Amino acid sequence: MEIIKELRERTGIGMMECKKALETTNGDIEAAIEELRKKGLAKAAKKADREVLEWGIKVLSEDGKAYVISVSCETDFLANSDKFVAMLDVIVHFLKDNGADSRDAAQKLIESDYALEMGENLQVKHYEILEGGAVADYVHSNGKLAAVVVAEAWADETKLKQVAMHVTASNPEYLSPDEISDEVVEKEKAIQLEMMKNDPAMGTKPDEVLLKIIEGKMGKFKGEVSLLEQAFVMDPSLKVKNFLGDTTITTFKRYSI
Repeated sequence: MEIIKELRERTGIGMMECKKALETTNGDIEAAIEELRKKGLAKAAKKADREVLEWGIKVLSEDGKAYVISVSCETDFLANSDKFVAMLDVIVHFLKDNGADSRDAAQKLIESDYALEMGENLQVKHYEILEGGAVADYVHSNGKLAAVVVAEAWADETKLKQVAMHVTASNPEYLSPDEISDEVVEKEKAIQLEMMKNDPAMGTKPDEVLLKIIEGKMGKFKGEVSLLEQAFVMDPSLKVKNFLGDTTITTFKRYSI
């Protein structure tokens, strides 16, 4: 699988085509590239070693599902163009119609219908469906930052969208403190301990004293990285959980370049 992944990254061509090429060439990756070129994919193969620096995100939310796709390219000129935005719309509807298992088919569609015309290395980066009782999304105006929030049951979509906007701004790592593992907490404690030891005002204190101080800081740390405990960006006097009221969020996801 690693060699298939490498060939995909080098050529920008779908998994099944790469697998067939490697089988034909007995695993010789350079020969496989030549085999793909022989099939008329030469331009895509030549472009694929160029670095992808830009991308665009598209989210379609309806009927309790959020369809999320992103496609990378090489230049902001293309990423901001109408034709690239139109392609994203086609691909997100392709996901909706064909399901999350159609990622390779979506990549193949991009290669056959868009890559040569646009003249850049185009790669599907995100391709997934989130679902629940209610979903809402927010995509930043630059098309490079987005978030999806999923609720347990019917909820005020305007309120959920505001929370999605909060997620893009505050970048929480967890839904609630309960999700933070002991390993993460212990790692943070170790970092805090080293910071205190390097602080002239604190470094002379015994470790047991420093650890007691750190224990007191862990509640703040957990709150800062947990969505529900964060101060709501649109009204910092409220925590996100207070703003939500009876609405129960089950998951969220943030997408960024």
